[in-house]
Amino acid sequence: MPKHFLPITKKELDYLQWDYVDVILVSGDAYVDHPSFGAAVIGRTLERAGLRVAILPQPNWKDDLRDFKKLGAPRLFFGVTAGNIDSMLNHYTAMKRLRHDDAYTAGGQAGFRPDYATVTYTRILKQLYPDIPVVIGGIEASMRRLSHYDFWSDTLKPSILIDSGADLLVYGMGERPILSIAKLLQRTDWRQHLMAEQQIAFLTDDITSLKAESPILLHSWQEEQHDKRKYGDDFVLFERETNKREQRTIIQPHGTQYVVVRPPYPVATEAEMDSFALFDRMMNAPHPKYLKRGPVPAFEMIKNSITIHRGCFGGCSFCAIAAHQGKQVSSRSDASILAEAEDLAGRDYFKGHITDLGGPSANMFRMEGKDLTLCRTCARPSCLHPKICSNLHRDHQPLIALYRKVAKLESVKHITIGSGIRYEMLVDAGADDPSSSAYLHELVGKHVSGRLKVAPEHTDPEVVHLMRKPTFDKFLKFMQQFRNENERCGKNQQLIPYLISAHPGCTLAKMSELSKTAHAHHLLTDQVQTFTPTPMTYATAMYYLEYDPYTGKPVHVAKSDHERRDQHAFFFRKEHNAPFAHKRTSNRKKR
Repeated sequence: MPKHFLPITKKELDYLQWDYVDVILVSGDAYVDHPSFGAAVIGRTLERAGLRVAILPQPNWKDDLRDFKKLGAPRLFFGVTAGNIDSMLNHYTAMKRLRHDDAYTAGGQAGFRPDYATVTYTRILKQLYPDIPVVIGGIEASMRRLSHYDFWSDTLKPSILIDSGADLLVYGMGERPILSIAKLLQRTDWRQHLMAEQQIAFLTDDITSLKAESPILLHSWQEEQHDKRKYGDDFVLFERETNKREQRTIIQPHGTQYVVVRPPYPVATEAEMDSFALFDRMMNAPHPKYLKRGPVPAFEMIKNSITIHRGCFGGCSFCAIAAHQGKQVSSRSDASILAEAEDLAGRDYFKGHITDLGGPSANMFRMEGKDLTLCRTCARPSCLHPKICSNLHRDHQPLIALYRKVAKLESVKHITIGSGIRYEMLVDAGADDPSSSAYLHELVGKHVSGRLKVAPEHTDPEVVHLMRKPTFDKFLKFMQQFRNENERCGKNQQLIPYLISAHPGCTLAKMSELSKTAHAHHLLTDQVQTFTPTPMTYATAMYYLEYDPYTGKPVHVAKSDHERRDQHAFFFRKEHNAPFAHKRTSNRKKR
């Protein structure tokens, strides 16, 4: 049979002559059969293992629940994900206003998934099919696997396992754990073997068998609710452990039960990363059912890009990547990336321009510790902050060579790098990375589309320290290097700085200084955002606690809507020295 989409309707099941389905994946996103979309990756991973997989994208949860019934019950389990982004972040702005679009829905239409989608979908499935196991995963489940502060309800929530009633949770990148779970759930006594699994979380009332492993025991969710400092202590334990290359089991009591988080799989090898690249099994397009509703914006943005690595050792305090994908970087082989580039070149929509060869950060390809034995128990949240680790092997030459190999393909006319780069690795590199100047020359000369994205985030020393970002003078130095490189190449390209307002530690006075500094250096400030606390990040912990959980020192937090709006408004002021109160009053009169 020729390549086809995974079935999403009863008619497609009949066409395939399937009288049963092994696994049904329920997703808050539209079904796009492409390696950048989680449900498609998990579905194709299970399919390659010989299982029959169907996808139930964006089922209607408001009516008689017919969408949840149309494919019947799977033989093994339901898999549930909110989609590629936390459903609350998808639905609401930083000011908690309802968004009017959805990049992961056909036509960009909002309203096709519920709030707290993982919980809503799972409760419905448990109501309709109480005997069928439900496995939850994706970023929403992953970052809510333990107790967590939820910005949108302003509460400390329990593990999502408690709220949803799911049987199992997969955290992080799910290719390896989902295959093991699929094998496990074919056993009638599968619950007796959970302690041997990796990269999953589950509820149990007996942790006796785990005591020999010396697990990390957190305070209970109930204790954290009554004493914020216990949550702060637990956050530090969690973050330090998840930064390590080799981790221990984490246990947290929830009433009479325990949430058990088993250690993750080892860092993926190059061969494993190549095996995760399922582009050759995929249709690399949205399902045809969406043709009349319009394109899926998220797919349009990434359809000409290729992911070459995963993981990030940058450790930004507001970012969830390390806690989900891991701090260690795993990279694909050149051969695998070239094969995907050739496949991309053969697609109808490709016009010769690869819009990205990147990952969470563009220039971390093939980078890891020089001595990996030192990385096994290293709990540093960042290999770049407060200074670049001396054990980090940061040679950019493999990435330069990759760019050149892909550029030689006959159908490839142009390659630009859409992922943001970590510019601090290109400043003062010296003997540690003699290839950094060569990388910048290659990047600026051939692979910038007119604008290069970097993320200084702020100018104030205290704020960038809490962000785990380099000091602003490093950005200014890089900006000069970028300009010099443009002059050398005979180009006039722009540097686009990403900036954040209302981050923990930031005050109105510090935003005023940021505004003046940006104006003085003629920075383009059209890529700005207000800090949004997302579950289980360091910045979110500070927002909730109003102190630094590592030091115990108080941290200013902009919690009121007025202050958050006022901080953000500094980005758009024309009179940088005018009293802010006057500006705010004039805005209110306009409204």
